[in-house]
Amino acid sequence: MRAFWQRWRQAMTCGVLPLGLGAAASAGVPPDIEAQLRQRGPVIDIAGIQALYKPLLAHQPRDGVRRTNDLAYGDDERHRLDVYEPETATQALRPVLVFLHGGGFVRGDKQGRENIGYHFAREGIVTVVPNYRLAPKHRWPAGAEDVVAVVQWLRENAARFGGDPERIVLAGESAGAAHVAAATLVRRFHPPGGLKVRGAVLISGVYNARLEALARPQFGIETPDPRNEAYFGPDTAAWSSMSTVDLVDAVPLPLFISYAELDPMQFQVQAGELFARLVTRHGFSPELHVVRGHGHLSQNYSVGTGDESLAGPVLQWLRQW
Repeated sequence: MRAFWQRWRQAMTCGVLPLGLGAAASAGVPPDIEAQLRQRGPVIDIAGIQALYKPLLAHQPRDGVRRTNDLAYGDDERHRLDVYEPETATQALRPVLVFLHGGGFVRGDKQGRENIGYHFAREGIVTVVPNYRLAPKHRWPAGAEDVVAVVQWLRENAARFGGDPERIVLAGESAGAAHVAAATLVRRFHPPGGLKVRGAVLISGVYNARLEALARPQFGIETPDPRNEAYFGPDTAAWSSMSTVDLVDAVPLPLFISYAELDPMQFQVQAGELFARLVTRHGFSPELHVVRGHGHLSQNYSVGTGDESLAGPVLQWLRQW
């Protein structure tokens, strides 16, 4: 507790909250963009956010990165990944970051998160951005299975790209975070010998499908739910058996859990619920971060634009492992 207050007093002296206390990085949301995001409020407006960030991402630095596209890590047509490899020479193997895109379990593509790949590769991290199977053709636990398949592929192939197979960290946003959470926190999905990853970054994910089924009016979720019913199936009574918060049995590992200040309510609630359960029931001690000034989508599009609201704290955390 003394260490907590020492960090707090030091942060207040500097005018910045420390990581884990709702920190905002020094380079935050541009004021004009933040104003537009706040005007939109806690909505998921894919086309609007893409249009807002397209001019900024057009100027994202990409030099110093070698990109290898569409490598197969499995048999399905969606089992493809892109590798972003730092070009600077080094004798040591680099850490590896795997980032899974979102899309409500039913959409999304790795191409839409190339900004993540370039940004973290330019920071010296071999960054892998995969596609994974989508609902409704592929239901739970297909996403978790695909995460594990990517890890197994990297155990054999990471060194080809200068990556260290012993230093793999998983990350995901929204549906991607749901898949990463299930893959890391539920042992039934681990391969023989264990998953063997250093940690996981969970950004605005879905961790309690049963809660979303029972609280649709409070969260403003449609009925039928086009996201969850596609992935977890139409029988909501069975969703507790697919809710990660009720299935956690993995050995504690480092976790970074975050949500956006302007996230729809269900993502904020589920980040807090996952954090609380992991701490009080399972012996974890995750970081908990609020991405100030951002919404569900904008926080990820901001990476690579000079806005460090999400990328800065994640990078700081990654460098511990």
